[in-house]
Amino acid sequence: MIALSFDIEEFDLPLEHGIQFPFERQIAVSAEGAGRILDVLEKHGIKATFFSTLNFANHAAGVINRLLTGGHELASHGIRHTEFAISDLKESRMRLSEIAGKPIIGYRMPRMMKLPEKAIAEAGYLYDSSLNPTFIPGRYMNLRTPRYPFMKDGVLQIPTSVTPWVRFPMFWLSAHLLPPSLYRALAARTLRHDGSFTTYFHPWEFYDLNSISDCKLPYMIRLHSGIGMQQRLDRMIETFKKQGETFVTYTDIYNLHREKHLH
Repeated sequence: MIALSFDIEEFDLPLEHGIQFPFERQIAVSAEGAGRILDVLEKHGIKATFFSTLNFANHAAGVINRLLTGGHELASHGIRHTEFAISDLKESRMRLSEIAGKPIIGYRMPRMMKLPEKAIAEAGYLYDSSLNPTFIPGRYMNLRTPRYPFMKDGVLQIPTSVTPWVRFPMFWLSAHLLPPSLYRALAARTLRHDGSFTTYFHPWEFYDLNSISDCKLPYMIRLHSGIGMQQRLDRMIETFKKQGETFVTYTDIYNLHREKHLH
């Protein structure tokens, strides 16, 4: 089974690189990219999980309504992508639940930073997907953490997939930099070995970042952005659907894990 997820947030990436970018444009970039993602998912009739900041949800109601109407899962990505307080955990869950009209049970920390699972459980979440079990200099050092879903402090941890043995990360940046056929081959190998494959992207990847003349982000981030990433996602889904693979949400993974351990 394959679980695709998308972190829908205000496009604050330029701020990390010292580039001023108005909030209205941050929302516009992410909203357009999210629309293109939904176009691909609807084309193939599959469901995915969207981890949204409350900030984005409040300013992009059309995107949220569309994904909810389409049967996708809404999960929490905190209140703002650039700031965090422990109180944000519960507040974002409750307010997103009001927007969705049903409970929000999943969380992902912005930039997948570490956070005590006890605090996530106390805020009412049932699963957390903030773990990239690999080594990326200056970002992650998680080579000794499990690669498979596991319980910790009452919360199901759902790691992002990495390849067996060498733990090569299969997240969004790999999909940008690797030739599409190689990325799909590594994903297929991981899927065969693990029985599941989980990964995540951002809506701004599906916006042509090269078209923003006053926002010169690093080349590796701008590479294949826009239609290039839309085509890559489309081809990946098409390839795995032809192979008979099933696409699920993160709540589906949680329910399967719960059923397995109840029997």
